[in-house]
Amino acid sequence: MQAAAQMLRGTGLPRHRAVAKTLGRDRWFSAVTTHVVGQIGTPDYRLQFKDASGKSISPWHDIPLKAGDHYNCLIEIPKNTKPKMEVATKEETNPIAQDVKKGKMRDYHGPIFWNYGMLPQTWEDPNVVHKETNCAGDNDPVDVVEIGSEALASGTVEPVKVLGVLAMIDDGELDWKIIGIRASDKLAPELNDISCVEAKCPGVISGIREWFRWYKTPDGKPLNAFGYGEKALDKKMALEVIEETHDAWKKLREGKTDKGKLWTGN
Repeated sequence: MQAAAQMLRGTGLPRHRAVAKTLGRDRWFSAVTTHVVGQIGTPDYRLQFKDASGKSISPWHDIPLKAGDHYNCLIEIPKNTKPKMEVATKEETNPIAQDVKKGKMRDYHGPIFWNYGMLPQTWEDPNVVHKETNCAGDNDPVDVVEIGSEALASGTVEPVKVLGVLAMIDDGELDWKIIGIRASDKLAPELNDISCVEAKCPGVISGIREWFRWYKTPDGKPLNAFGYGEKALDKKMALEVIEETHDAWKKLREGKTDKGKLWTGN
């Protein structure tokens, strides 16, 4: 038991049920708990979510996108860890699980230096080709790179300030990377747009871009590319991306778009 607890601490994954944090009037839910099924580091591991009544919920579909003036971010991968944890978009209730490729548990080849997660109630539609990049969406919720000072456990839901976005192109698919910071982070009051990140946190934007450019190359994959001249786009553009992908998610949930193998609760 002690060894298992140490393993969980090392991965940033929760040992017990945890009530979601709130931020004043930005409280997004009366309460949410996480429940572990299976053993961490195995294909059976799942981090499941329940509401205050104990009902199972989907972190993708049931957690609201907005949190007052901010946006809810579901953390999948804590900073400075390697296991590739993600919301299982094709499984019932969409728990967090470790990605499996060719029968093997997927780890990054080196730790990611920021908290990494997704925006609930968003979807990058693979049926729509983006005019600027000429690429279709990657069939996933929109990713968030949270640049705050603290490591946040997998399954944590935090309101974030949206600061900007990178248009990553991965194997011909558009894979937006929202750059944001936890609203309660000590640096958050000083960061209001992508230009602030460059001024207050020099090297962070280029670090994010280069990490995601190179991270698949140890597996023999090509470098990832970036649209818009590789620039980190400003907050205004990031909010437009969020609005577009939220609208795409609505159509998905309403059955106006082919869901394929995705689990949407419908």
